[in-house]
Amino acid sequence: MARKQLLKAINRVSILNVIKSHGPIARTDIAERTGLSPATVTGLTAELIEDGLVQIKQEGDSRGGRRPILLALDSRGAYVVGIKLAEEHATLALTDLNAEVVTRRTVQLGERDPEHVSHLLADSVRGLLRAAGINQGHLLGVGVGLAGIIDPQTGLCRVSPHNGWRDVPFAKLLEDELGCIVYLDNNVNTLTRIEQLYGVGQHVRDFLVITIGRGIGMGIVANGQVYRGAHGGGGEFGHMVIDPDGLVCGCGNQGCLETFVAEPWLLHRARERGLDVAEADDLIAAAQAGNAVALEVLAGAGRVLGQAMASVVNLLNPRLIIISGEGVRAGDFMFAPMREAAYRHMFAQLAEDVEIRIEPLSDDTWARGAASLVLGKLFSLPELEPSLG
Repeated sequence: MARKQLLKAINRVSILNVIKSHGPIARTDIAERTGLSPATVTGLTAELIEDGLVQIKQEGDSRGGRRPILLALDSRGAYVVGIKLAEEHATLALTDLNAEVVTRRTVQLGERDPEHVSHLLADSVRGLLRAAGINQGHLLGVGVGLAGIIDPQTGLCRVSPHNGWRDVPFAKLLEDELGCIVYLDNNVNTLTRIEQLYGVGQHVRDFLVITIGRGIGMGIVANGQVYRGAHGGGGEFGHMVIDPDGLVCGCGNQGCLETFVAEPWLLHRARERGLDVAEADDLIAAAQAGNAVALEVLAGAGRVLGQAMASVVNLLNPRLIIISGEGVRAGDFMFAPMREAAYRHMFAQLAEDVEIRIEPLSDDTWARGAASLVLGKLFSLPELEPSLG
């Protein structure tokens, strides 16, 4: 019975992925693309329609005989909420099955106590649903992304430096408040998942997402799977040690990549050289005005970042690297030297394999990424359980 249920779940996912990628599509074409029998496709698509995941979109062109009925995702049949949990605020986005934002809101967190935050977010989720006129019964689940080391299997926030949390079962706290399933992950992994499901990584089996801003993060997709490490700590790119005698990082080590590239450290280095800057936008404005210190601080950060990226490329051989985060507004002041250094230090044949893309994003994108933690469960094959053997 367990094997039969697993096979059915795999077939449902295969059908959903074909409809997502090729819909509106006829059942006969689904059968051809999946290799499933027409009877199996008919039965499972009927269930998907009943579950509110698939809808009859229109009739297709006749190939002789009856016009085929076309199926597409029912983007308004079910919804998810994604939450980006930042230092002082949270951005919530209600999305449909295509990860399109229906409505959004931002709330200030105030206290950092986990119980307080979970209660505040639960109220905000309910308010988001009310504002959109959606019954909570149509909510498939909630995804939450935050900085730190997160174990997505248990929903445990092991360490969150921004919130001062350690070993907080935050997914369960929010589940208890909302009465629906909640998935928790590192925020860079959520961006990686949205790129994999709906973005430029859709058809790439090996790619990296590097985020630049207050910190430096990395999401890794290897052979089509998001790699998180043994307990969620994979991808701490910002804490690759560049100079063991360098500045003391917030993590306690010396000379981490973050101390060369992250925005607080760029400001620190600029001030050490006599440039009066209060925030990253001031530093960028000074570079635009031709200030030599600002230009060299940003270029130096780019060179260090490029060299570190080259080491990762030599290790993992990705096909694509996506650079994102608020730090991308530094533009060519940082990223032209980064590209030059990256390609100079890559193993020559591997450099030929990789494309580097700069992708600006907003808080909405982060929240859509968190929503993809739920959406990804719809479009991913179920994991094998040992009890099935």
